[in-house]
Amino acid sequence: MNQDLKIAIEASLKAGEVIMQVYDTAFNVELKDDKSPLTEADKKANDIINSFLIPTEIPIISEENKQTDYNIRKTWETCWIVDPVDGTKEFIKRNGEFTVNIALVTNGKPVLGVIYVPAVKTLYYADVNTKKGFKVVLDSHNSTLDFILEHATPLQPKKANSNPVQVVGSRSHMSQDTLDFVDTLKEKGSDVEIVSKGSSLKFCLVAEGNADVYPRFAPTMEWDTAAGQAICNAVGVEVISKDTEKGLLYNKENLLNPYFLVTL
Repeated sequence: MNQDLKIAIEASLKAGEVIMQVYDTAFNVELKDDKSPLTEADKKANDIINSFLIPTEIPIISEENKQTDYNIRKTWETCWIVDPVDGTKEFIKRNGEFTVNIALVTNGKPVLGVIYVPAVKTLYYADVNTKKGFKVVLDSHNSTLDFILEHATPLQPKKANSNPVQVVGSRSHMSQDTLDFVDTLKEKGSDVEIVSKGSSLKFCLVAEGNADVYPRFAPTMEWDTAAGQAICNAVGVEVISKDTEKGLLYNKENLLNPYFLVTL
């Protein structure tokens, strides 16, 4: 296994452990400048992930770090892109649908991705260069790499669209454009089933064959999508920008993503 992938996996598990420690307490919720919520879990998980990634000497873009000026960032060939708690709204609702996202990006494209779901101790990881992605249910946040390798099963997306077409929709962000997309499918004669999940789990649904397509026609940031895109790309699922009709790119001057479609 790629050494950077090992580090990202270990970081995600340790972050997941501290996230669940906060989850089981009466935590406070703050509002950031953009009015998005922030909890102690976001801060603690970010500190842990930084402690693993900083020694790699690869620069880091994290939702909870102070962002480096683009004049410096644009010189980075490779960087980490991190969301310590993706789905903070789901965390606050205590529905379990929040994740730790860690991706490695080279020349704007995700090459490694880790998504950890600490509430159910489920790990997704992938290496785009080897075209392999895996899922494993752990018995502990402290599971060893040997346990992970022994129990991981390959991710297998659907080979073709099913009927009904399973469309991934957000629990918190179902936009009118997404509803219009669903109507277009229906007009083409497809029955449609909406599959709702929070956070980056929406990418995982398509990557593991539990959904056909994930239209995201609402705002996201690079740290929301980089790990999910790596996992999807590794198993042949595309994450296509609605602006360029090509894969989403990362470490852009503006870290806001365009609308996109996750599809076979």
